[in-house]
Amino acid sequence: MPTDSAVDGLAAALRGRLLRPADAGYDDARRVWNGLIDRRPALIARCADASDVIHAVDFARRQGLRVAVRGGGHNVAGFGTCDGGLVIDLSPMDTVTVDPAAREARAGGGATWGAFDAATQAHGLATTGGLVSTTGVGGLTLSGGIGWLMRRHGLAVDNLLAVELVTADGRLLRASLEENPDLFWAIRGGGGNFGIVTSFTFRLHPVGPTIYGGAIFYPIDRARELLRFYGDWVRTVPDDLTTMVVFLTAPPMPFIPPALQGTPMIAVPMCYAGPPDNGAAVVQPLRDFATPAVDVVGPMPYLALQTMFDAGAPRGLLAYWKTEYLQALSADAIDTLVRHADRMTSPLTQLHIHHLGGAVSRAAAGSTALSYRGAPFVLNGVAGWMDPAQTESEIAWARGLAEAIRPLAAGPQYLNFLGDEEDGRVRAAYGEDTYRRLARLKAAYDPENFFRLNQNIRPG
Repeated sequence: MPTDSAVDGLAAALRGRLLRPADAGYDDARRVWNGLIDRRPALIARCADASDVIHAVDFARRQGLRVAVRGGGHNVAGFGTCDGGLVIDLSPMDTVTVDPAAREARAGGGATWGAFDAATQAHGLATTGGLVSTTGVGGLTLSGGIGWLMRRHGLAVDNLLAVELVTADGRLLRASLEENPDLFWAIRGGGGNFGIVTSFTFRLHPVGPTIYGGAIFYPIDRARELLRFYGDWVRTVPDDLTTMVVFLTAPPMPFIPPALQGTPMIAVPMCYAGPPDNGAAVVQPLRDFATPAVDVVGPMPYLALQTMFDAGAPRGLLAYWKTEYLQALSADAIDTLVRHADRMTSPLTQLHIHHLGGAVSRAAAGSTALSYRGAPFVLNGVAGWMDPAQTESEIAWARGLAEAIRPLAAGPQYLNFLGDEEDGRVRAAYGEDTYRRLARLKAAYDPENFFRLNQNIRPG
């Protein structure tokens, strides 16, 4: 451990606050979103700006400390903390500034999508960014970034124009298509392997403030029919429409009738990013499929859609995820999904099927390190619970789903939904050629694997 004088020196150098285990606020600061992760870092540097990040990186390197980097939101694997090391916490760096004329926004490394959307929607602008407002901009973007606008405007990573980041040797670099383009390619899909991103600059698009969206709910006994219909229907929908299918327990929300709250249901949440007046006609075939149990799709603020599902991801939730891409909603896939949805016991456990395609699949091959875009669906088994006594059964449910669906899967795994997986799964998620290129760049920018608490790419 560093000496007290060394730690005091770091504390004096920071504009933000350095927390030690005995300090007030330490216990709250060490907790991450996933309540399943319980670790005690030796130090937490709550950074106020990029200079604080540089001081923290230099200190950790000199002292030989393990480093975890925390952005502003969720990380199911718990990479934002560690035992006995230094947490570099970016959450105070949450400012978002918008240039409406250029249609660009700059977000600090600790910003959440809720803050980002509030700033951009003031100008009727947005970019693809998550499905829950408390998700962090940084973590979601660096490993892909699905969201309600992805079929029209691509993933978050496709809308990234530039970053500033602190490298393992304490340099502050700018990366874009013009500056350090190799590094810019690597961070767009390579996660936190190449440095700590202190600011993101995004391309914005005219969106809202009113969109056509929401969710349509059906009784769970219509699940097989709905999935068969959905698999065919989404082949015909325009890129303006992004949808997903969710197996869930109906939440105690005002838009759910009391008699249905707490019952198993299947829902199709959606966002139509075209002219709101055109949305009803696009969605009508879904309504014609069967009479919905609950229909809350209509003109609504984009900000309301971005917060509509926040209640399903509370801070402190015990969470464990498993993911696979799917090439089709085949009969075998539907049977497997429905069978495992029937085994969900926690009211917070859900099964998500995201429809991709559109602009997601049209990105130029090799333009980013997120190289796999060929599947039309990505599945996420979202086990969530609050009672620690359920931990074993909930993890077993997620693993059982993954094992059962894997023979029907297409391609690697989507990085943002991966948990703390073994090296082979991470390597497979990139594909061999992309992984080798990333490993070479890792050797150039982080030869000692200083940034290793992540979906790790080893220096090659």
